[in-house]
Amino acid sequence: MTEQVFLGGGGEDYGTPQGLALKYANRHGLIAGATGTGKTVTLQILAEGFSNAGVPVILSDVKGDLSGLAKAGSDSHKLHSAFTSRAEKIGFTGYGYHACPVTFWDLYGAQGHPVRTTVAEMGPLLLARLLELSEAQEGILNIAFRLADDEGLPLLDLKDLQALLVWTGENRSQLSLRYGNVSPASIGAIQRRLLVLENQGGAGLFGEPALALSDLMRCDEAGRGMVNILAADKLMAAPGLYATFLLWLLSELFEELPEVGDPDKPRLVFFFDEAHLLFDDAPKALIDKVEQVARLIRSKGVGVYFITQNPADVPEDILGQLGNRIQHALRAFTAKDRKNLRLAAGTYRENPRFPTEDAIREVGVGEAVTSMLQKKGVPGVVERTLIRPPSTQLGPITEQERAAILKASDMAGKYDTPVDRRSAYEILAQRAQTAAQEAETSETEAEESAQPMAREFNAARRYSGSRVSRSTSRSYREKDTFTSAMSEAVIKELKGTTGRRIVRGILGSLFRGR
Repeated sequence: MTEQVFLGGGGEDYGTPQGLALKYANRHGLIAGATGTGKTVTLQILAEGFSNAGVPVILSDVKGDLSGLAKAGSDSHKLHSAFTSRAEKIGFTGYGYHACPVTFWDLYGAQGHPVRTTVAEMGPLLLARLLELSEAQEGILNIAFRLADDEGLPLLDLKDLQALLVWTGENRSQLSLRYGNVSPASIGAIQRRLLVLENQGGAGLFGEPALALSDLMRCDEAGRGMVNILAADKLMAAPGLYATFLLWLLSELFEELPEVGDPDKPRLVFFFDEAHLLFDDAPKALIDKVEQVARLIRSKGVGVYFITQNPADVPEDILGQLGNRIQHALRAFTAKDRKNLRLAAGTYRENPRFPTEDAIREVGVGEAVTSMLQKKGVPGVVERTLIRPPSTQLGPITEQERAAILKASDMAGKYDTPVDRRSAYEILAQRAQTAAQEAETSETEAEESAQPMAREFNAARRYSGSRVSRSTSRSYREKDTFTSAMSEAVIKELKGTTGRRIVRGILGSLFRGR
């Protein structure tokens, strides 16, 4: 079936082939269902089908199970007989085991090739979402990015942004007149959030060499599409970082890829697992951006598939863009669950053979309610489909097998060593050093200019004694002043009554002596 990705069998006895037409695969899709109903296996068989059709795939491995795509299934597996029985039941005559070409990626660089981007490429909107900034703090971040453009300061890694924020705070009085109020409190809040991001290991995301999108859109020598697996088991501990990175990747694809119209098959298929993390507490501006990307990126030849537990996790405006639907079982234990079940059933084109709501509630593990786009992009009638068994290994591969794949990969060595070229941090540090050197030079010149005046003073003296300091001359003046004051006091006393008595006594004694 070269024109579609085979999903499984539908109809009364599950003998009617059900598939996703490659021509409409770029119209996006949804895989939903409660925990343990088979969403991960469905994602696995879709990745196999797209790869076999020559379409590269990007997916995140949240639980670690999808690494099995790199290894063929085995006859010794405990489910081998169940798989072959199901393949026979749905008429999958070409069923067999094979591996897919896989490239492993990891933001932390532990379970795959490192993935990096620059702070400038991330942009202030996504970075503000990642840091959970307020509106005022996001405004300061926008000022910092504008300053980087105006001052020619490349923002590559986190230390570049941190240095720029420090410089912005130091010059806030001048910058506020041009860019608006720059609050030290807001700058301090952003710096604290950057510190939290560093503690989560997010600093490794920013830097160079940055990921080239062309490395995600490769095919192997046999023409099979590369399956790019992002290790996300540890990344899920920082859900904001996970969601922001995948949204950045989707935005980069939207901005860089050229228009291709409606190709016979997608150029790339992007699977967004745990999609609810993207929309939880997301600001309206961010949701609007996701809607814009989902609406327009199909013309770039990219199909986007959201995987989540409940269709209600996806905003209605975006849900309306998802034409290909695979709905695993939904459990209705509460009133809210029953309401969500009715809403999910209402989005499908009804099948007269069964009520859609009942089918969604009753399908078992490995079975789903499907509706795929057909001719002219018309949604197909909803069908109960028994999902085909995987051809690759069900479950994760070993660490030794992963290490061998990484070593043999074409990407080995390309992204492993980070490059720290001259950017905002180094430029601002150089400016500070230059300013300090200029200040020191000016002080030295001032001291040197004062030395000739001192030599001229020394040459004009007529004696060889040391120069009297200011403090010494002041003490002499203080003594002279004290002596004068005493003399004046004595003279004043002599002029007064006491003085006259002394004079009369002296004269009287003289006259009596005669």
